[in-house]
Amino acid sequence: MKIGKQHLNKIEDYLWEIPKSFHKNMLVPARVLAHEPILDDIIGDRSLVQLVNVASLPGIQGASWVMPDVHEGYGFPIGGVAATSHPDGAISPGGIGYDINCGVRLLTSIIMVEEVKDKIEALSKEMYAQIPSGMGKGGFLHLTQKELEDVLSQGAKWAVDKGYGKTKDLAFIENNGRLPDADPSKVSERAKSRGLDQLGTIGSGNHFVEVDFVDEIYEPDVAEAFGLKKGQLVVLIHTGSRGLGHQIATDHIKIMMTAMDKYGIQVPDRELTCVPFSSLEGQNYYKAMCAAANYAWANRQVITWEARKAWANIFGKDHGQLELMYDVAHNMAKLETHKVDGKPHPLIVHRKGATRAFGPGFSELPESYNLLGQPVIIPGSMGTSSYILIGTSKSHDLTFGSCCHGAGRRLSRTASKKQVNAPQLKEQLKERGIYVQAGSFKGIAEEAPIAYKDVNLVVETVSDAGIAKKVAKLRPVAVVKG
Repeated sequence: MKIGKQHLNKIEDYLWEIPKSFHKNMLVPARVLAHEPILDDIIGDRSLVQLVNVASLPGIQGASWVMPDVHEGYGFPIGGVAATSHPDGAISPGGIGYDINCGVRLLTSIIMVEEVKDKIEALSKEMYAQIPSGMGKGGFLHLTQKELEDVLSQGAKWAVDKGYGKTKDLAFIENNGRLPDADPSKVSERAKSRGLDQLGTIGSGNHFVEVDFVDEIYEPDVAEAFGLKKGQLVVLIHTGSRGLGHQIATDHIKIMMTAMDKYGIQVPDRELTCVPFSSLEGQNYYKAMCAAANYAWANRQVITWEARKAWANIFGKDHGQLELMYDVAHNMAKLETHKVDGKPHPLIVHRKGATRAFGPGFSELPESYNLLGQPVIIPGSMGTSSYILIGTSKSHDLTFGSCCHGAGRRLSRTASKKQVNAPQLKEQLKERGIYVQAGSFKGIAEEAPIAYKDVNLVVETVSDAGIAKKVAKLRPVAVVKG
């Protein structure tokens, strides 16, 4: 199957559709949020083929969606959103991803960048020393089996109860840092063994801890509520459930591939393996996925403690502690109610490399955000801007309350390594006042800015679509990578 621009019907400047009639397997249309300049990058890989395949999932409702940061993934394209009917629609690990609850949190400070320019390089080195990073790297915590099961059940609360945070942190985390349907007994011993020593670590790939400053404010009242000021230093943390989440995906994909025949399910791509959500296999996976999500929230909470420690070591306690603005999750299936054909329906919303972007009045939000909407954090790549946005009521009507999650790759890691001289890039970034600490030049080359789409254009797309509003733009000064 080949899909070109000629197969896309333009609905709005930011919205394109592949009609349901395009392929016999499609149960709903496939929709693309993207300004036209981004389409060439999207058409360059298999993203749209995967999007069309997703439109064949049993029980899918409305349309299959991709955000403007979309690129090819496993099963779903990364940047894909699909909602299936609850309780008997499909749940697909390919619509969630291997790194379950990969997510981003933002911490705010009271320090202005101009005050501490001479300390930024030292801060980058201290962050690198305090926060373990790299492929398979373990951390300072070595959990017992009982402690791990408590993490899987309790999420970020476990970390706070152990002293790795403040109780008020929990109010500023999606789902307050815990999915109650988690069941550690549905997590294999192999997955658990991979999680025993990785709490408080960022791993490798596109995961990072980054120090930025607030470069521009677009919505002053919202920025004030979020605790953001122009020139202020902030910290972004991007990582997920590490090897534990990866193993859960691996285990349950194998189980589902065997189980599909039992339910009479056929999919156009074996990577879209799925089962009814209400089935035994579906429930076992969902409960294990919730456990991995809780692990990821605990992981980001412990990393927050490490970042706070590094911050105090460089700036001293007189400069205040880093405060949690918000933590948003990607790579999950969530049980939510959204309108389909004008009527509310309970749905299983898959977000693969996509962010929840709920509008004002959502009861889970902390009181200070409730009348504004949910913060949405869109990181760029090393050397480029990141953005803070806020969800809108339109996102519920258009994209099942969803938004993009980053800039999105335009080059594979292999292609990026061929094109990028990593030592030279590191020096160029340093000349621009951006200090990069990484475990290898390979990692720097794979995550170079050239490997990603233009984050400014990606954010303009979701802003023009009305599913999120720009609040602030950030610029990096220090980056820690695996």
